[in-house]
Amino acid sequence: MAFDRRTFLGTSAATGAAVALAGATSSPAAAAGEAPGVAGEASAKSRTYSFTVMGTTDLHGNVFNWDYFTDKEFDDKAHNDVGLAKISTLVNQVRAEKGRCNTLMIDAGDTIQGTQLSYYYAKVDPITARRGPVHPMAQAMNAIGYDAAALGNHEFNYGIPVLRKFEEQCDFPLLGANALDAKTLRPAFAPYSMHRLRTPHGRDVKVAVLGLTNPGIAIWDKANVQGKMTFPGLEEQAAKYVPKLRSMGADVVIVSAHSGSSGKSSYGDQLPYIENAAALVAEQVPGIDAILVGHAHTEIPEYRVKNKATGKDVVLSEPLKWGQRLTLFDFELSWSKGCWSVAKVSAKVLNSNTVAEDPKIVRLLSDEHKKVVAYVNQVIGTSTQAMSSAEGPVKDVAIIDLISHVQVETVKAALAGGEYAALPVVSQASCFSRTAAIPAGQVTIKDAAGLYPFENTLEARVLTGAQLKDYLEFSARYYVRTAPGDVVDPAKITNAEATPDYNYDAVYGLAYDIDIAQPAGSRIVNLSFGGQPVDPAARFVLAVNNYRASGGGNFPHVPQAKQVWANSEEIRNTIIQWVKAKGTIDPAQFASVDWRLTRAGVPVF
Repeated sequence: MAFDRRTFLGTSAATGAAVALAGATSSPAAAAGEAPGVAGEASAKSRTYSFTVMGTTDLHGNVFNWDYFTDKEFDDKAHNDVGLAKISTLVNQVRAEKGRCNTLMIDAGDTIQGTQLSYYYAKVDPITARRGPVHPMAQAMNAIGYDAAALGNHEFNYGIPVLRKFEEQCDFPLLGANALDAKTLRPAFAPYSMHRLRTPHGRDVKVAVLGLTNPGIAIWDKANVQGKMTFPGLEEQAAKYVPKLRSMGADVVIVSAHSGSSGKSSYGDQLPYIENAAALVAEQVPGIDAILVGHAHTEIPEYRVKNKATGKDVVLSEPLKWGQRLTLFDFELSWSKGCWSVAKVSAKVLNSNTVAEDPKIVRLLSDEHKKVVAYVNQVIGTSTQAMSSAEGPVKDVAIIDLISHVQVETVKAALAGGEYAALPVVSQASCFSRTAAIPAGQVTIKDAAGLYPFENTLEARVLTGAQLKDYLEFSARYYVRTAPGDVVDPAKITNAEATPDYNYDAVYGLAYDIDIAQPAGSRIVNLSFGGQPVDPAARFVLAVNNYRASGGGNFPHVPQAKQVWANSEEIRNTIIQWVKAKGTIDPAQFASVDWRLTRAGVPVF
């Protein structure tokens, strides 16, 4: 019986797959007696060969179609499904149609962070322990038979030792041509892998996969990589390696890039490199046939970019995050004058909600799943009332105040008795999930963890009143400008300029109105602290997560502000420990409506 809303059972899993070694050649072997398949058949007259490259990205620790933060099967408004167990079924179908020997399977990064399953095996029962477990993502990807995977920025969240152990456990290379050793400037990971595909005639087709990761790692995971690794731009490293791969005899060059296609960066000018540079790589670097795009969490079935030097189209595709989609790049090659050349490339995505979970993957990792389910259901306290984040993007709600209250208490305790103890402490927090909830009555780890799905840690930075106002003005860009008298639809007034929810901050401890009738940059009015207008010169301590403090979201002032304290503990764990210590969550002790949306002084809600 397949894993579904009612059960979690399955049959045995077959592990092992043909694996390409970085910098070397390999042949994905067909099972004994397997026919070449339609995709790999070649006409004696036309002397052509076709093959398919499958791709995933931003899996973020999702093996099963399960939400550990709610402890039930994953579902969303579009009824998408998630997880490698679903992807495995799609992969099996493609291999059955095309012939396994005519396919490759790659990933574009962000693999080992994002769910409580991945957290458990990084922190609770870590893979780095002596005789520690094999990471569930490594087990699943090995069983599916991945050939290569690019590094994502979230690979570095748990530190380099966890990443290195995960790399060791994978039967395929982790690629990062622009992840360099800080001292030697030599590659810290394999830059590429080379794969041979056997054809019915002519020589084998050599397919190179070049892996590129995100320069933002230098900012977002500064604590883990500073002085150890450096991350130059994608275009620079692609321009270095693509000619090399061609000179090594690559007939086809595919880039697996943990970088979106928009050409924009969330960190402004803090780095000289573009965050979302996949389309720029396609445009500027000749010799690339296709790019598997990651990082942006968007769905792009097929996007063609013309290379400036050659005039040829480069095909880009980005499958939706968490295993919701599987990209298929279909290549058609022709044999002429003793060599293979790419005649045609196309791309599309398959939806994982159209298939059942692969019972082999379900059986393989059922024990790990059960351990994590037991872990997240541990009771850590009680709550006097239910709280929900559903209205968090448009209203000051108690559940977001809880995050900030914990952060304020933690920072105050850390600064007590020191030079900055007398400064008022305020806190930033975002609505990371619109489905987070704390029930009335018993509160479990999953309830508290659901408030904070990221591995951010807490810092304290000193800002002035004027800087905090700038910070709030920048945050308020999140709202769509709406004139007085216009109908307000809560579902349509947020996420202006494609700003994600996690890049809208409310600041707890300050009171203010956000006038959404005004243009961005002129929206914060009636800013006060303790009932008095905020003095622009007054100093405050801002409790802030490390992502924001290091420049994530490109908020002003914070990255340059003086750091007076920092903690290595995840904020999520700080919240869990706070609930355990208090025993009871009582919103009456910390929640209040201190900010609101207005138009010309009239509240929107």
